[in-house]
Amino acid sequence: MKEIKILAVGNSFTEDAFYYLHDIFEASGINCLAVNLYIGGCSLKRHWENIETGERVYEYQKNGKTEGKYVSSEEVLNAEKWDYILTQQASHDSGMWETYEPWLEKVIGFFRQECPTAEILLQKTWAYETDSTHEAFSRYHNSQYEMYERLSECYEKAVEKIKARLIPSADVIQKVREEKGFRYSEGEKSLCRDGFHMDMIYGRYLVAALIFSFVTGKDIRKNSFIPNGAQKELVETIQRTIIDALK
Repeated sequence: MKEIKILAVGNSFTEDAFYYLHDIFEASGINCLAVNLYIGGCSLKRHWENIETGERVYEYQKNGKTEGKYVSSEEVLNAEKWDYILTQQASHDSGMWETYEPWLEKVIGFFRQECPTAEILLQKTWAYETDSTHEAFSRYHNSQYEMYERLSECYEKAVEKIKARLIPSADVIQKVREEKGFRYSEGEKSLCRDGFHMDMIYGRYLVAALIFSFVTGKDIRKNSFIPNGAQKELVETIQRTIIDALK
């Protein structure tokens, strides 16, 4: 299989998602270039503003590592022949439809103009932990369920509008939160490290493994990569949930 080139124009949630992505592809024998353009908390509106100004304001992260340079989205879009371009709404705005438009269509239109052969993907960002102290959680009445329901409605509407596929990260995370070992309400492990970002081992592995499975169609159980310090049974729970979600 040829090298797969996947670009995220995102924020800290794509940073989480891309941290192990190259490692997982490599363990499957597939060359992969996984680039994340990072600005913390960056919304669709701000992505569009950055496109308009052309400023070099994104931290360039390659294969899970920071390169120590700042770039514009346009120069990176034109630097490679990307197979996939992924973006998302900022988590705090994810359940508020009025924050998507007109920015979503403008941003996606630009991606398609610059990279007409790339497939556009949206990542369905996840709901915060039940006791998250994120200042925006109050928008959802500090309810993980309400946040999940509202962001689900918005992302479904978004992919219908732009005619793109949706990576169901939020759905898999909600399902894993009900599984043994990750039942936070019962004193077990949270998939978040700070109430909203993914846990450094299991959370980051989950999202990367999902993206890998989504774009390749491969069985993640046959992939040998396991993050350092991970418990095999918990990784297997994540893998099983991903497979069930993508059936």
